[in-house]
Formats: sequence, C-alpha cells, structure tokens
Amino acid sequence: QVHLEQSGGGLVQSGGSLRLSCAAFGDISSIDTVAVNWFRQAPGKQRELVGYITKRGVTSFADSVKGRFTISRDNAKNTVYLQMSSLKPEDTAVYYCDVPWAGNVYSGQGTQVTVSS
Repeated sequence: QVHLEQSGGGLVQSGGSLRLSCAAFGDISSIDTVAVNWFRQAPGKQRELVGYITKRGVTSFADSVKGRFTISRDNAKNTVYLQMSSLKPEDTAVYYCDVPWAGNVYSGQGTQVTVSS
C-alpha cells in the first residue's frame, strides 16, 4: 500500500510563487526509487501533465511551465516538491502527484492552486 499526501497550494497573485509537496508513505521505502508525475486539471479542461522526475532525478516539464516550474526531492522526508514561480492565472488548477508503482498508479488527494490577475 502507498499513500501520497499533498500539501501546499492556495491563492497567490500573478507573478508569485508557490511550492507543492507530495509525501509518500507506506511501501515506498525511498522516494528516489520511484518516478513522480505532477498533473493539473482546470475546470472544464483535460488533465495535463505538468512535469515529472524520474528515479534517476531527471526532470521534464510541459512547454507551458518550462522555465517557471522545477521539481526536486528530499529523500530524508520521502517527499517530492513542485516549485512554481512566475505564476499566471492560467496556472489555476487542482494539482495532483502520481506515482506508478508495482503495477498501480497512486495519486495524491489534489491541491488547489489559484492565481489571481
């Protein structure tokens, strides 16, 4: 069993920054043994892959957030972070972390990010 607990998010003005956290509990012994994906879904829109970090620590991002978002991890805390900067109103969405593991995909509970203009 794996449980992902998300935190962070909230309301921020355009141009501001936020950091989202995704902490893994349960059968994942160390966060650097899994890949972690960050998705977002805005009202009325399809779910969008924002970025991911591989087991080896390689990160990749959607063009819409490239240069503004980064992903990092803290093995001691078994946590992956999505650092979001230069936020825009179009970044407003519910953000989710996903971890594919042992044939399943585990998701966090989602966290709302709202960027005001």
